[in-house]
Amino acid sequence: MKTALLVIGGGAAGLMAAGAASHEGVETIVLERNERPARKLMITGKGRCNVTNNCASLQELIANVPRNGRFLYGAFSRCMPSDIIDFFENNGVELKTERGNRVFPVSDNAVDIVDALTAYAKRRARFMHGRAVGLLHDGECVTGVRTESGDEIFADKIIIATGGLSYPGTGSTGDGYELAKQAGHKITDLVPSLVPLEIHEGFCSELMGLSLRNSEIKVVDTENGKTVYTDFGEMLFTHFGVSGPMILSASAHMRNMKSGKYKIYIDLKPALTPEQLGARILRDFSENTNKNFINALNSLLPKKLVPVIVKLSKIPLSTKVNQITKEQRASLVALLKGLCVTVTGFRPVAEAIITSGGVDISQINPKTMESKILKGLYFAGEVIDVDAYTGGFNLQIAFSTGRLAGLSVAEEIKNERGVYYE
Repeated sequence: MKTALLVIGGGAAGLMAAGAASHEGVETIVLERNERPARKLMITGKGRCNVTNNCASLQELIANVPRNGRFLYGAFSRCMPSDIIDFFENNGVELKTERGNRVFPVSDNAVDIVDALTAYAKRRARFMHGRAVGLLHDGECVTGVRTESGDEIFADKIIIATGGLSYPGTGSTGDGYELAKQAGHKITDLVPSLVPLEIHEGFCSELMGLSLRNSEIKVVDTENGKTVYTDFGEMLFTHFGVSGPMILSASAHMRNMKSGKYKIYIDLKPALTPEQLGARILRDFSENTNKNFINALNSLLPKKLVPVIVKLSKIPLSTKVNQITKEQRASLVALLKGLCVTVTGFRPVAEAIITSGGVDISQINPKTMESKILKGLYFAGEVIDVDAYTGGFNLQIAFSTGRLAGLSVAEEIKNERGVYYE
């Protein structure tokens, strides 16, 4: 079997690449290992699909890609969030912008995004069910792939868009990294990003299921004392530690992870200064003067959090509030403004939203997404060593790099042949 372009992977990046190339007249086959394409896209945004971030400028977009953001300048320049919003709305999906400029379908249903993107690719491209396990090349140019079933598919150009290692049940099992290695590409360290964190302190399991909706966190690197991340919003306690939007974003800033390297300070009352919080506690105590300490915090804290805070405060729980000293109140204020937990590590990469690391960007042309090592080989999406914060930025990377790779293939074929394949 022979084709002009073979796209390996039918996720967000692969479908956009296949659609972009095939709509320019390039004969295109999409090789997808799952029966249905875009399985990971179905579960993004808790099933709602945070399709992009409606940020205002290219600089803001790049600023939200902490790993190798400048590499994406060319891809973002040719496909901005406004272009993706127009794309889906022109393909029948009405969108809305929510807090943090997060863009979702009005239906709150990821299947609408998947259906629109799949239909776009399928209008011109052919789809095949299979898994690529071997890259065929002559030492200078890519020539095709060998599939798990032993078949060979020959192609003038190949785009690897197989995703990372996260959520392997959706088909992201690292196939693209192995294919890239066969072409001579370096793969940088693969670690989880946008991932829940395991915590040393046992009280997290006691708080399992408790969501803090208006808290603030500060992440400190204990090796140099520097604050690496701050955020305000929502987090969740789990049986292993902490999760939730703030924590997932914080994980993207934790490099060279090892147990104890990072501490997280949680401000349970960020709307109050220490002085204001002290006055609030004194007022609550004056209204409950004959109550035990453990029974005097219910109006200040969630019920599940009270016994943990009482224990950490080291104030005996049966102490009458009228016996609590000024120094003890000050210590309580400090605890509520800086509840400290020690990070022992990331949860497994299979639980991460994205994989950090991938095909080394120094070996990819940022203007085309083509390999600098093997002519005719291109990359798109999470398989590349780029990753961003939560909020739609990672899907924007997938769409932008996929579109650039697809259009670059079309332009290259036209330059080589004078006309597109029909």
